[in-house]
Amino acid sequence: MPDDLRLRARVSVGARVERIRPGWYRLKVPAGPAGVYRLAQLDDYGVSLPRSMFRWRPPCTLSLRARASASCLPGTWGFGWWNDPFTAQSGLSGMTRRWPTLPNAAWFFYASPPGHLALRDDHPARGFLASAFRARRSWPVGALLALPALLPALITRRAFMLLRYLARLAVDEDAVALDVHPTQWHDYRLEWHVDHVAYYVDDTLQASTGVTPKAPLGLVIWIDNQYAAFPPNDRPRFGTLANPNEAWLDIADVTAEP
Repeated sequence: MPDDLRLRARVSVGARVERIRPGWYRLKVPAGPAGVYRLAQLDDYGVSLPRSMFRWRPPCTLSLRARASASCLPGTWGFGWWNDPFTAQSGLSGMTRRWPTLPNAAWFFYASPPGHLALRDDHPARGFLASAFRARRSWPVGALLALPALLPALITRRAFMLLRYLARLAVDEDAVALDVHPTQWHDYRLEWHVDHVAYYVDDTLQASTGVTPKAPLGLVIWIDNQYAAFPPNDRPRFGTLANPNEAWLDIADVTAEP
């Protein structure tokens, strides 16, 4: 891993980030039951760096080679840039000191069932995606702190459909399903420009979007067994999935530069 990327490993119990050979790393989570969070991650922002000090702004480019251990792994994996909008890192030592916020991200992202990560009904919500989110406005911290009190209201589908609609007013999103065999080595390139984000696989443009996240963002590469589902006609669901077998994500030749 190039020293100037300043990537550091964050892992749950039993997970590993292993150096296979120079420039080639394996992010690995063990087999295990649902109900336990498993994560292997490389990032450059840690658990306490303020978002205002995250490193990346457009224009910049992330390039790497990657392959996954199976085409349908329980949970999520991927690589790209995001603002780490959540507070808790369940299963890890320590928690972030940042307030929760709305998501800003541009990444290659995989989500397995029952995950459903889309606020719009006309976008793909799971599988291997080229995905981007941009928060149109800040969400007041007070509203976020009030969410636990609002959760009982979400037991009705109509209430959640209203909340999902309001979320679409606050967050722009775009996603394209990728026809890629993730168990094979592929070259991925993510170009984040001021006015668009471009996604390349094996030097072929796969997607381009004008939904550009707000800077600054952090660089993240990860695999975990977590899911979040925001289906159009049901209540939101969150949780962790069983790993019948050890799961891993191989990455190699990682470069990121302005």
